[in-house]
Parts: sequence; structure tokens; C-alpha cells
Amino acid sequence: MSDLGLTPIYTGKVRDLYEVDEQHLLMVASDRLSAFDVVMAEPIPEKGRVLTGITNFWIQEFGDAVPSSLVSCDPSVIEHSVPGFLAQKEWHGRAMLVRKAEMLPLECIVRGRLAGSAHGEYVARGTVNEIIVPPGLQLTDAFAEPMFTPSTKAASGHDVNISVERAALLVGADRVHHAQTLCVDLFTRAAAALAAKGLILADTKFELGFVGGELVLCDEVITPDSSRIWPADQVRSGETPPSFDKQPFRDWLDTQTWDRTPPPPKVPDDVVATTSTRYVDAYERVTGHSISDWYGASS
Repeated sequence: MSDLGLTPIYTGKVRDLYEVDEQHLLMVASDRLSAFDVVMAEPIPEKGRVLTGITNFWIQEFGDAVPSSLVSCDPSVIEHSVPGFLAQKEWHGRAMLVRKAEMLPLECIVRGRLAGSAHGEYVARGTVNEIIVPPGLQLTDAFAEPMFTPSTKAASGHDVNISVERAALLVGADRVHHAQTLCVDLFTRAAAALAAKGLILADTKFELGFVGGELVLCDEVITPDSSRIWPADQVRSGETPPSFDKQPFRDWLDTQTWDRTPPPPKVPDDVVATTSTRYVDAYERVTGHSISDWYGASS
């Protein structure tokens, strides 16, 4: 809970959003961990800093290609808009001062590999987001080129994958074409950058919005929570590879008899520690920097 006098306007499974003024918001990534829309009681140390730090990394990398809603993650900069922020140490490295945006009501997903819900649809119908895909592909196999596969943004429940044509009916053909061109370009750039680091970007979800009529990049960008990032040397066609996210937690959860309703089971200390290590490893491999050099590091 903030003691900065900010107005809370949204609490999600991971992020909290506060109004700063008429033009700006403060977005704070927590260490919360969720499964099946239920938040676990045990936080994952460093998770919020990792998500925020990786987002900042990619926004800087993409700065010449697309503007973003981000103003700064630097606590000394945020202090100018949010007096008292420097004393709010627990938010350092987890908070982003952002411009308010009119969000595009689509999840702009780009897929370079067959995985997740796309794999399920492909096995059932031979399509991905209603697009016919060549037969014979296995889990983790690469598509001939990255695929733009939008989904709806559900106010409750789960998002629904839709075709580009259906997306155009929702938001307009010009907006969808702009979003598709931009997101595929960003995906291609990020995939090439990660490949040079021995990583595969299988898919990712972009959030876009309009600020002053200009389409900008918003929210988290190519984080372990919004993407599948795999170590290239451990990817085998037809097999599920390890990923840089909460996979250790998922593996443990698969052994539980929990009915997916509150209260959640207690997450063991070793699972919490292993999951935290996985997130930190993602930050350091993606950015090339130590997490101890990012804002909010313990002294």
C-alpha cells in the first residue's frame, strides 16, 4: 500500500496502477505469483524488478523504431512527479512512470514457433488463429515467418484468439495493419538479438496504445511473463523445452491436488527460491547486466 497519496485505479494479479496526474500513471510490478487467476500467498523475490528491468531494456532497444508510454524507471526522475517516491524504497526498480494511453483493445501476439494455445489449435484443426499452417510441424518448430495472432482482451475470464480479419472488424483495418507491421518488426529484431545470446524467442505479447494520436508501446515488453524464451541448446522438436519464467512453480503445481480455487496451496521455500533464480537468470541473460545493478538492489 502506498503512503504517497496516490489514487489506486487498478490492482491486477501482478501489477498495481496509480494515478499521478491528468497525463501520467505509476505502474508498479509486484512480486506476486498467480496460477489459474489465484494469487499465491508467497511472493517471488526479485520478480517485479526483473519484469520492470527487462521492459526498460527493450524499450531502450526499440527507441529508434517506436515510441513508448514510458517516461522513466529512475527513482530520482519519478520523484519529480511523485514527491516522496525516493523514500518508497520497496518500489524502486519495480515502478514505471508512464504516460496515459488509450489502449488498443487487442493483445498483439507474435509467434515465431509452434507452442502454447497455437499448438493445441494446430493439432486439432491444422490452423493457427484460423490461418492454415503447413502440415507436419511439431511442438517448438519454427514457422516460415513470424505470425501475427491477435486475441481479444477479456474483462474477465480468458482472452480469445481471433483472426486478423476479425481484429480489423473490432478496431479498424488501418489500426490492425499498423499494429501487425510494428509488432512483427519488433519481434524480428528481438528474436535476432536474443539468438546472438543463445536464446530463442518463441512468442511474445505486445500491448499498444495511443498517446496524442500516436501509436506507442505500453506496459511490459518481452518479459518472461509475456513471452516464451527458451535456451537454444535445449530445444528439441516435439518436446517441451525449459523456459525462463515460473516453470519450476508450474512443475511443482502439477504434483498438487489443488482444485484451483482459493485458498491456494503453500508454495515450498525451495520452489520459491528456484523460481526467483529463474527470473533473475532471465534478466541477466537478456540484458547482459547483473540484477544488482538495477534500481532497488539490496544494499
